[in-house]
Amino acid sequence: MSIPPFLFYLAGALVLPLVPKGAMRSLFLSLVPVLALTQFVVLPFGEYASAELFGYTLILLRLDALAYAFSLIFSIAAFLAALFAWHIRDTTQQIATLIYSGVAIGAVQAGDLITLFCFWEATAFASVFLVWARRTDGAYFTGMRYLIFQMLSGLLLLAGIILHINATGSNLFVQFPDINFAAVLILLAFGIKCAFPLLHDWLQDAYPASTPTGTVVLSVFTTKLAVYALARGFPGLEALVYIGALMALFPIFYAVIENDLRRVLAFSLNNQLGFMVVGVGIGTPLALNGTVTHAFCHVLYKALLFMSMGAVLLRAGTTKGSELGGLYKSMPYTTVFCVIGAASISAFPLFSGFISKSLILSAADKQGYTLVWFALLFASAGVFHYCGIKIPYFAFFARDSGIRCREAPWNMLLAMGLTALLCVGIGVFPQPLYNILPYGVSYVPYTADHVVFQLQLLLFSALAFMVLMSKGIYPAGLRSVNLSSDIVYRKWLPRVLLWTWGSIEQFVVSITAPLRRESRQIFRNIGVVIGNEHGSGVMLLWVGVLLVFLLALTYLAR
Repeated sequence: MSIPPFLFYLAGALVLPLVPKGAMRSLFLSLVPVLALTQFVVLPFGEYASAELFGYTLILLRLDALAYAFSLIFSIAAFLAALFAWHIRDTTQQIATLIYSGVAIGAVQAGDLITLFCFWEATAFASVFLVWARRTDGAYFTGMRYLIFQMLSGLLLLAGIILHINATGSNLFVQFPDINFAAVLILLAFGIKCAFPLLHDWLQDAYPASTPTGTVVLSVFTTKLAVYALARGFPGLEALVYIGALMALFPIFYAVIENDLRRVLAFSLNNQLGFMVVGVGIGTPLALNGTVTHAFCHVLYKALLFMSMGAVLLRAGTTKGSELGGLYKSMPYTTVFCVIGAASISAFPLFSGFISKSLILSAADKQGYTLVWFALLFASAGVFHYCGIKIPYFAFFARDSGIRCREAPWNMLLAMGLTALLCVGIGVFPQPLYNILPYGVSYVPYTADHVVFQLQLLLFSALAFMVLMSKGIYPAGLRSVNLSSDIVYRKWLPRVLLWTWGSIEQFVVSITAPLRRESRQIFRNIGVVIGNEHGSGVMLLWVGVLLVFLLALTYLAR
């Protein structure tokens, strides 16, 4: 019997405080993902651990092609994140990282909805400590907001699960056959964690508010867990095609004008999730393979970009585009790794993004989603603008800011180097990744038409950037506040509600004022009659009414 891998992470979190701080503890943190990986990587597909609870079977370790692919990339990312954070001595971050990684893998391998819910909530509680580990007032309030959104997702998921089990009698986590009220609640729960439009702002606030190493961990698990859940529960749901297309488009405009480069990457995360959600919505084997491939590659190149910006934040003290520039002189290796991450997310041939996005675009074209295909094409050009060009340019190659600092620590460089190697290796040799996909679809990304078309797209996008920069039209890196859709319910909605409540209160006061004046006059008159002009007689009257009422109740109760 195989031990569920999440138990290794939880056991590691319990033992970790006993391990001496320093290299010994860092080595321990790096070994936990390796040991956990050995527990499932060679197993045949099937169910390996289960338990009974209140008459329901809980499946703690279910392996199929979908769960295997996500478990594998989560395990690889957990190891790379531990290596990137080798120099960290903060016990809170270390424990939170272990628990967060473990429960995310546990959620992917859960075969039933009850177990999924438990891990779903655990990811929220564990991950928020990576935001709070920054130990600033801003990080505290941002973390609270992040936690509220995650708890809302959990509540919706719990309500949907209860209704689903009550209606079907089954707690298995499989594709939902009908889009009823229970399924809609579960879809909304997945959508919050996947940062659907209007539900996404927690992501742009929380990820950049975390520590340089914590942001890398956050970028890996939460949203990709939601993509996995959508692929498991709602493949072929057409509404997701259009939700995903919108997700891919709207972050472009925010990212182009954003000054904080880590927030740019957070907006870019929304954009890339949009491609995956489109793939889930199309629901064909080619599209779902594209979703899994893109999620796998995205974990790596987005982690690499967050690593490079984390290294910049550690050494330069900021990731504001308006305050950076010329860092290639001080951080040449970090510059190279950032450029590799930028080329990967931009889908340059021979880099990982090229072999993953092409599956989703091909699936959209084959299924006749022409407008969605154009939207994804525009989104691809946009991501090259703000990730492929803007981040490396403003951080490393723009006007010299005068910042002279040391290169990133050796462990950060090693983690970035290994991640960059994977980005290039998958891009050059995609077949090993294609071999573990859920469906056996034969696909060749490197055709002459596809390569030439992608190079043309990138070339014209780069040309547009150069023209806009030369004409002074492209938004410069300036200190600014980037307002997003959350201003509607964070600022405007409370004001509208307060104004509405005040208006109602004023209206009620205005129409009841005459009645209150009349009633006061009546009671004064009664008080005069009783002999107490100051109204104490009214108290006697009320006592009498109460006694009569009690006598009436006693009589009726007989």
